[in-house]
Amino acid sequence: MSEVVLYDYWRSSASYRVRIALNLLEIGYKAVPIDLLEGKQRSPDYMALNPQGFVPTLVIDGRVLTQSLAIIEYLAELRPECGLMPQAIADRQSVRALAYAIAMDIHPICNLHVATHVATIVGQAEAREEWMRHFIAGGLRKLEAMLCEFKGEFCFGDRPTIADLCLVPQVYNARRWGVDMTDLKRIVDIDARCAKLPAFQAAHPDRVKP
Repeated sequence: MSEVVLYDYWRSSASYRVRIALNLLEIGYKAVPIDLLEGKQRSPDYMALNPQGFVPTLVIDGRVLTQSLAIIEYLAELRPECGLMPQAIADRQSVRALAYAIAMDIHPICNLHVATHVATIVGQAEAREEWMRHFIAGGLRKLEAMLCEFKGEFCFGDRPTIADLCLVPQVYNARRWGVDMTDLKRIVDIDARCAKLPAFQAAHPDRVKP
């Protein structure tokens, strides 16, 4: 395999997911930081690589991959033995539903540039924090109910799947913005189990911060 390159931002939830996946699959990679606060994602060179100007971007197998869930599913199919996606089609649907509840329902509306724009519109800086807490807390309460339908040490079963790769970065964000996690017992328990795994530890923002 030729050199694998990951363009990411240390605090990006989407990038965090992909770092965990690469670590779980034991795929070594070169990290290229894209500082979102400095606007590096809008540079001509990066826009040529990823026209959306988002992170992460993964260069692997001579291909340029974008969108974190699409990247992770590519990796899951590359190494199916690692179990990021279950074998049974119905089980894969369940795992996708959990992952999408985070990556498509919570994450987009709580993206930093969305919350910052809301604060600009209403002219109140504190609106950003209120927005984050409101939507993250509401989304996680719904996710907690979904997770209680399934048994196992992790989101679905007894090994991490794509759902756990989405959950952990979202919990990191929830704590960052001061969301009350008291009633989210299953989420907190799963996050704690993931935190014990080296692949998750090595991907943590505090470990990769430039």
